[in-house]
Amino acid sequence: MKIKKAAAIPLILQDPFFSIWSDADHLYDKDPVHWCGERQRLQGYIKVDDAVYCFLGERGIHEAIPQQWVDVTATATEYMFENEKVKLSVRFTSPLLPDSIELLSRPCAYVDFQVEKKTECRAEVCFTVSSDLVSRRRERMAGGSYCRPGKKEVPPYKYAVMGRAVQQPLSGSGDRVTADWGYAYLASAQEDARLAFSLEAGELSCCLPVPEAGGHTGLVLAWDDLVSINYFGEWKKGAWTRSYGTILDAVGAALSDREEVFKRAQKLDREIFDKAFSLGGEAYAYICCFSYRHAVAAHKLILDEEGNVIFLSKENDSNGCIGTVDVSYPSVPLFLLYNPELVKGMLRPIFRFASCDVWEYDFAPHDVGRYPYAWGQVYALIEGKKGMGYEPWKDDVCPPLYSYPAGCGIYDPVYQMPVEECGNMLIMTEAVCMAEGSGDFAGPWMGILEKWVKYLIQFGSDPGEQLCTDDFAGHLAHNTNLSLKAIMGIEAYARLLGRLGREAEAEEYHERARDMSADWCKRADAGDHYMLAFGSPETWSLKYNMVWDKIFGSGLFGEEVYEKELAWYEKKTGVYGVPLDSRASYTKSDWILWCAAMTQDRERQRRLIQPVADYLENSPTRVPFSDWYDSETGKYCHFIARSVQGGIFMPLLEQALRR
Repeated sequence: MKIKKAAAIPLILQDPFFSIWSDADHLYDKDPVHWCGERQRLQGYIKVDDAVYCFLGERGIHEAIPQQWVDVTATATEYMFENEKVKLSVRFTSPLLPDSIELLSRPCAYVDFQVEKKTECRAEVCFTVSSDLVSRRRERMAGGSYCRPGKKEVPPYKYAVMGRAVQQPLSGSGDRVTADWGYAYLASAQEDARLAFSLEAGELSCCLPVPEAGGHTGLVLAWDDLVSINYFGEWKKGAWTRSYGTILDAVGAALSDREEVFKRAQKLDREIFDKAFSLGGEAYAYICCFSYRHAVAAHKLILDEEGNVIFLSKENDSNGCIGTVDVSYPSVPLFLLYNPELVKGMLRPIFRFASCDVWEYDFAPHDVGRYPYAWGQVYALIEGKKGMGYEPWKDDVCPPLYSYPAGCGIYDPVYQMPVEECGNMLIMTEAVCMAEGSGDFAGPWMGILEKWVKYLIQFGSDPGEQLCTDDFAGHLAHNTNLSLKAIMGIEAYARLLGRLGREAEAEEYHERARDMSADWCKRADAGDHYMLAFGSPETWSLKYNMVWDKIFGSGLFGEEVYEKELAWYEKKTGVYGVPLDSRASYTKSDWILWCAAMTQDRERQRRLIQPVADYLENSPTRVPFSDWYDSETGKYCHFIARSVQGGIFMPLLEQALRR
């Protein structure tokens, strides 16, 4: 959909390291950036006869060809430029198709150009990629340009490649970091394309002559990271390597199947736009289009030793954790809609880690490491730090991850989220089984799940002073929303038991959830709303965890409960949305959309959704769609380009399951 503006506009989104954005109103106002704000310089020019016009990146001495509009869909971003001589369309496509493991993980993005000549002229499009993509230290590059002969179903193509002379894959771990390894590729199957690597400039370039009558030309930009993830001591490549022997095979496939991929991507774009527009109007379509690539590309897709999908998120702009349970939890609506196997890929690492001897607790772990190392948490006790206000998510002195792989180390419970993560794991496991209509996935893990549900029964009715997923607000005792999560976690376990034919036990746990929900309604009631914390009637909060009662069709909470809460949210709505709770004016976009899914009143839904779209369009903070921002000023608080924006799709999930 054509947009006026947005906080940041996605260009090339593939994974947490291969993630390039424009944070400017015009594509030529400044160089693109990685999601964390580091420069990822791309430059684009169109030569018309003897004149050179810039359309991408800082234009320097060159005149810009005026930008007319920008269109953002789920899988692509298109810019239109025009002057008195030519019209130029530039389209960036990341074909992150959820039903194809190969395409979802293939690290190849398309950049396409459509040129309409308004006068008789010669035209050529030039595109360059700097070493920013593969080196943080601006070191001298190695590379070259080559021709690759064609073979069956793959045309011959030209390519240029660059990377550091000495490669150290996965040599950086943490939060706001870019890759310092791997090889960048530019490739084109156009016969008269000119591709080159410049050692002096440290960049790749591709020049594409435009046909005399005008028309299409394009290229593929790829990044081969060599190794993607250390998964419990195993060095894992991206899942795409199951289908392609080398990155050159993947690039060749991207060039040869371009038209088919575009048709599939455009079909997905139309489906997402039409369904979102039908449910929530233009505002909802707008934020869904911005959320799709954003949420998918905050993950890395690998396969484990048995060939199972492993879908690992990075906790961007927070602490860099990998496979964080309470980051997966808000993201799952998108993936339940389009491929539940990806939700399984989020759950498998947690089940595996919780099965390690090192995990001694009766509750679920928070995460499995720090990206790109999935082999043990960074919350291990550090001598001299415990009890001194040490906050791993803010403190850069965390020891390197290789200090404590899974199987050693002591994990400090103060940084865990016991009720939160137990509830999340139970709910997500049942959600997957519900989507597939089978309890088979849960079967092998029922012993662990039983341990976690018992924890919820013991501690979930009135949680003690614990962190919840909104950990930035600090520890809180008597959290009513956390209690809701426990109730829904217990109900999820009851449903899993029923799927596995254990009907008597299922009824027992369902009745436990029902009793707890009735008790919750009495103790949390503050008259015209429900409390943030039991015993504190002056407080309130978004009760987003309650949405699973709707999704599961459990009937634990009456319609009067939802009506009371939703009416309260409308009273408290700020310029850019309902605050998270009564403690501050900040909010979370994902949770607002979860709450919007708790009503079938379309006008009420739209009143909750519209301010989130207004935030994305008008935020003064030019970062990729932040999920944590101030509801009055629109300034981002923290969290950038996180997978949690998959939660934007919760109203669509509720609608799909209700049908």
